[in-house]
Amino acid sequence: MPRYMVERTFPQGLHIPSNAGGAAACLNVVGNNAKNGVTWVQSYVSADKTKTYCIYDGPNEAAIREAASLNGLPVDSVAQVSVLDPYFYFEEQLVTT
Repeated sequence: MPRYMVERTFPQGLHIPSNAGGAAACLNVVGNNAKNGVTWVQSYVSADKTKTYCIYDGPNEAAIREAASLNGLPVDSVAQVSVLDPYFYFEEQLVTT
């Protein structure tokens, strides 16, 4: 399954409460994503909470964008990404020596 990074801007900041309401909001997003075969993997939030960088697995960019629309979430950009793990190279060096 392809992986995507979605950049979002929240001019007023993203504020998800650390309570049952916040948990319910996140579960709603997960449920809406599933309708498009999209899985929310992880998100990174800027210190001022105005930008997020979210990692998703999904069948294609259109599904990622449709899931965002269902959730009422902004989308600045969507980029297909892959993992670059610097420790992979270190481990490979240990195996080959």
